[in-house]
Amino acid sequence: MLHEPAGNVEKDHATPYKTVIGVRMFVVYALVYLGFVAINVFKPALMETTVLLGLNLAVVYGFGLIILALVLALIYNLMCVKREKQVNSQGREGEIS
Repeated sequence: MLHEPAGNVEKDHATPYKTVIGVRMFVVYALVYLGFVAINVFKPALMETTVLLGLNLAVVYGFGLIILALVLALIYNLMCVKREKQVNSQGREGEIS
């Protein structure tokens, strides 16, 4: 049984754009996560503070990190699909604008 691509694979001209956007979003997420780690290292008692609906900061921040990751993924997908349609139809490299 052969394992071949399901469709034709062509050059993705939006790769440079997608790389830059992905790295920028990673940096944003890493900084927010760094805040979570810094609180746990330098002021761990602060995580016990009740902040929302009886939940402590640790739980709210943790769920916030998960939600942020999902939101960033959706935004990344929307931005990349838009750029792919734009540059692949023109057959040129996807420079950042």
